[in-house]
Amino acid sequence: MASSSNGERKRARPDGRRRPSAATDEYIMIGPNEPFAIPPGMSREEAIRFFQEAEQAAKKVIALYGDGRPADGIPRASHLPNSCHRDGSIYTVNFGWHVDYCISDRTETQLEPMMLAEPTDCQPNRETCDFHFADPMMQIFSLKLAKISSGISPIQLYGYLAVRDIRDSGLNYIFNRSRDDPITINEGSLIEMTGPKRGIGMSCDVLIEYDMKIKKGGKEEEDLQLIDGVSDYSAVYNTSCKAFMNRIDGDGGSVDITLALIRRAVEAMIEVVVSEVYNEGFDLCLSSFVSGIGKEIQLFHGVVDEPCGLRRSVVAVALDTLMELKFKVCHGCGEIERCANFKAIKHGSVSQDIKFDQASISVKQEQVQAICQICRTRAQCSTAGKAGGRF
Repeated sequence: MASSSNGERKRARPDGRRRPSAATDEYIMIGPNEPFAIPPGMSREEAIRFFQEAEQAAKKVIALYGDGRPADGIPRASHLPNSCHRDGSIYTVNFGWHVDYCISDRTETQLEPMMLAEPTDCQPNRETCDFHFADPMMQIFSLKLAKISSGISPIQLYGYLAVRDIRDSGLNYIFNRSRDDPITINEGSLIEMTGPKRGIGMSCDVLIEYDMKIKKGGKEEEDLQLIDGVSDYSAVYNTSCKAFMNRIDGDGGSVDITLALIRRAVEAMIEVVVSEVYNEGFDLCLSSFVSGIGKEIQLFHGVVDEPCGLRRSVVAVALDTLMELKFKVCHGCGEIERCANFKAIKHGSVSQDIKFDQASISVKQEQVQAICQICRTRAQCSTAGKAGGRF
């Protein structure tokens, strides 16, 4: 991908289209007065086949949903052409988003969260910094197993769903389970999210890549494909900054994803430590609410029977707004709730202690602004690891 002199990125459209730049360019016509310049290394026949497959996919949607709107009223996620892992088509294209987002690179994102938590270049100082600025970010609120085609529930689910953004194009896993460690889940239940590892930048388009399967027997060949492909999201078209839900359809069922674009966002990392546990333990549910968006992010739900640190969570919060953490403790026949509020600031961290009859809990929120300033140069794409996801 080429870069301009001021450091801004110029990227291809998700379908890879570009107009001929010279009279000598070989091209095909894909619409009235719409030529498509064939990229180097791609034959004319391959270009024609690419757009024929895209047209067939569009016709399939129209056939299923009439005028293109879902018959059940549930908006569908886009499904980019040549994005399936099962048949290997995701690795057969060498232009457009396949190259822009280094699809052949199967490694996890190398960027860590909170990389600007202790900046040394604030101006005039860290408390009144006007050098670092907020950027658009994507927040994924939930994944839900919406439908199982076989109608048999529960199932054993494994595979991955990950995000690729402009920061380094590595896989930023939201869900990632190996075949040896599937989750057992019923239709209509939330899928426990294990990520993201770091904040999701949305200054440019974001790709959501998925390859999720239903474990059926002793051999992987017997398993069913739940969903498989890539969907794209653009900050240009998602301007409302409100949470919305899309359904991702597949051969074996459907997954609902709820997400939002948050403008002027900061990356916040939440660390929770259960320092003391009294008696025999308790059931803990930890969730987060972002100011202005009435959707819950479930961060943890499980039994705590000894002092421990919970998995750290990374969320996007609009600058100068409040984020609420809700702790729900269930013990015996009782249920107790406590809340902790944190204001999203440019840099720094805040800690609070929360007391229950069953436990003492310490929570720390660390914040960093301007996640997209961390990496202004795209990492080199690797050609290794074309064997699919991390399972």
